[in-house]
Amino acid sequence: MNYRILFLATTLALAAGCGSSEPSDAGNASKTEETTVQLTPEQLQNAQIEIGPAQRRTLRTVLRVSGVVDVPPRSLVSVSFPLGGYLQHTRLLPGMPVRKGETLAILEDPQYIQLQQDYLTTTTRLQYAEAELQRQQALQEGQASSAKALQQAQTEYRSLRIQQKALAEKLRLIGLEPTQLSEDNLSRSVRLLSPIDGFVSAVHANIGKYVTPTDVLFELVNPKDIHLNLKVFEKDVPLLRVGQPIRAYPPDRPQQVHTGEIILVSQNVGPDRAVEVHCHFDRYDPTVLPGMHLRAEVGVDLHEALSVPEDAVVRWENRHFVFVEQAPGSFELQEVELGASADGFVQVEPKAERLDLTQARVVLKNAYALLMKMKNTLEEE
Repeated sequence: MNYRILFLATTLALAAGCGSSEPSDAGNASKTEETTVQLTPEQLQNAQIEIGPAQRRTLRTVLRVSGVVDVPPRSLVSVSFPLGGYLQHTRLLPGMPVRKGETLAILEDPQYIQLQQDYLTTTTRLQYAEAELQRQQALQEGQASSAKALQQAQTEYRSLRIQQKALAEKLRLIGLEPTQLSEDNLSRSVRLLSPIDGFVSAVHANIGKYVTPTDVLFELVNPKDIHLNLKVFEKDVPLLRVGQPIRAYPPDRPQQVHTGEIILVSQNVGPDRAVEVHCHFDRYDPTVLPGMHLRAEVGVDLHEALSVPEDAVVRWENRHFVFVEQAPGSFELQEVELGASADGFVQVEPKAERLDLTQARVVLKNAYALLMKMKNTLEEE
């Protein structure tokens, strides 16, 4: 009796051991089936799936950066007055357009009157000195005068002539034409004129204020020469070169595109590990203002890489895959790593060492149709 019980227990144990190995094999088989999709010729035709090898191509990708609209020093003018004075009148407000030669402000000061007086007085004395010099030259020719008197007349004439020219330049410096001055048209005020065409970016003075030669009254900007200053990380700088086209747009209005090109790539890396890249716009747009933040896309050429159409790559469980043909109508899911993408193609690298995408036939179009069928099959099981 005991022998029969022992034999029965042993038989059951062996049976249990043999049964435990069968689910393991079945699990491996089901794991392989999970990543494989089978299609009949009719299903393959209806899904409009295209199959072919991955190709090596030079990808032209887009580098996305951001920057600020800036003004070069030659287009940003700080307006001051060389002699100072009281600001009598101005109508300027930030943003107002101005034309070259237009009156920006009117200033007045007693020193303007004194400068005009000095010029007219010097001019009168110069006329007398010139007549005296001519008289002394005539006397010298008749030996009726000494050489010393002639030299004194020449010295006085030259000294007054230098003084007159210096005063004339000072008058031109404050906007007064000396040749048009007379004792009947002395002016206590002068006009401050705009040196450029542009608009007012800042006003630093008010009516009645006394300004010195070092005070900046207004800041003017010539908007036709503004440029875009981009910040590019140092790892991306080797991809850039002068002359590359750019497309810039406001962050909230991506449809408002401004085209341009790179004109300068800085050779200094800033504390933020970024390099300044200066770009010039192809066309002046009055809506683009200094200080405005823009996003930009720069077209860059990458090295040759193995790539497939973007439709060939599917995303599943936060990973990327392609379907590789194993046999007619049979496709296996293979994981890949993605690289750069451009022009509808994406760089791919297989994660499995045994997979050679240059030799394999990959589903290039409608790969998501296979993924959906695979998911439906798993749900049915």
